[in-house]
Amino acid sequence: MELLAEKLRPNQLKDIIGQTHIIGENKIFNNLIKNQKIYNMILYGKSGIGKTTIALTLVNELKVRYRLLNATVNSKKDFEIVFEEAKMYEELILIVDEIHRMNKDKQDLLLSYIESGKLTLIGLTSSNPYHAINPAIRSRCQMIELKEITETDILKGIERTKEIYKDLDIQEETKKHIARISGGDLRYTYNLIEFCYNSFGPTFNIDDIKTINNRANFYHDKNEDGYYDLISAFQKSIRGSDVDASLHYLTRLIESGDFDILYRRMLVIAYEDIGLANPNLPGRVLSAIEAAERLGSPELVMPLTFAVIDMALSPKSNTSETAYMNASNDLKRGNPGRVPEHIRTNSQNYKYPHNYKHNYVKQQYLPDNLKGSIYYYPGENKYETNMYEFNKKLKEEKN
Repeated sequence: MELLAEKLRPNQLKDIIGQTHIIGENKIFNNLIKNQKIYNMILYGKSGIGKTTIALTLVNELKVRYRLLNATVNSKKDFEIVFEEAKMYEELILIVDEIHRMNKDKQDLLLSYIESGKLTLIGLTSSNPYHAINPAIRSRCQMIELKEITETDILKGIERTKEIYKDLDIQEETKKHIARISGGDLRYTYNLIEFCYNSFGPTFNIDDIKTINNRANFYHDKNEDGYYDLISAFQKSIRGSDVDASLHYLTRLIESGDFDILYRRMLVIAYEDIGLANPNLPGRVLSAIEAAERLGSPELVMPLTFAVIDMALSPKSNTSETAYMNASNDLKRGNPGRVPEHIRTNSQNYKYPHNYKHNYVKQQYLPDNLKGSIYYYPGENKYETNMYEFNKKLKEEKN
């Protein structure tokens, strides 16, 4: 059964929705067709924005021989058949969907044919190609990013469905609702309309849609870069003390349903970005996570929201992280030094601090070659300043 999205797939560049930065008069792809040229390239961007459609349209308009394979579906044998075919013809285009999932064997085979010029590659990926694609393949390709499709573009796509469903009659508010919840994924739009049309008829409405789909289509596949972008944005928003952005990304991560990584990241933020500026906060974050685990969905949103607001509004300090890195750098340089004799196990020369005034006695703790090294520098916050000044004053007193 051919799906609506396939029936509506354009055959010409002029019919493609969105991507006006690379499609249109005097734009990249129109000029390639005009000049009858094709080069190795990687098209990258989120799902449902037209990567496959652009690749197929390009080869169709150029009228060149091509093959379409999927790195997750097609076997090594499938690729070998295409490579053998490439030897027979002067020009063969290989379109590889989800190219970032190609294993090493496939990549090595592909690379040799690209280098020989026996085939031209058009790779498609929803991951960041600068991280996910073999550098040797990447260096032989042009990287072309596809942009997110706007709600206005989605509305154009909805109008196009009438080419297939000629009796489709839905209100403007319903169209706008579909555009809002599609999250810039035109394929999602077409699939939703096809389902609703065949479930409710040609005049379905927002209430009908909500009975089968009451959530927006967020891009948060945890196997792709988009998901980790959310995690990154979440931490950076809290670190930047933007409470509203922090809550926005929290809700999206809760919708993703992967609470393990959310809980781990919240604890990391508590220690890494807030740290000694608010030393009681990590305990409160852990308590909120334990409460969320006990409550379960949907009530878990309350303790998590409580904790995220607390973190975003808290003063920040990364001195714990920098202190560790400073100490670690000494080890990486080698020759860490021997532990001083007087603080080794069972040493008779150790001075027990609790036997002295203020529970402090001056003695050397660092190895001789690191004596005087400073790793910790206090942050500009009340707690660290007070504790550092207390410690400094203690060391200035004579025992």
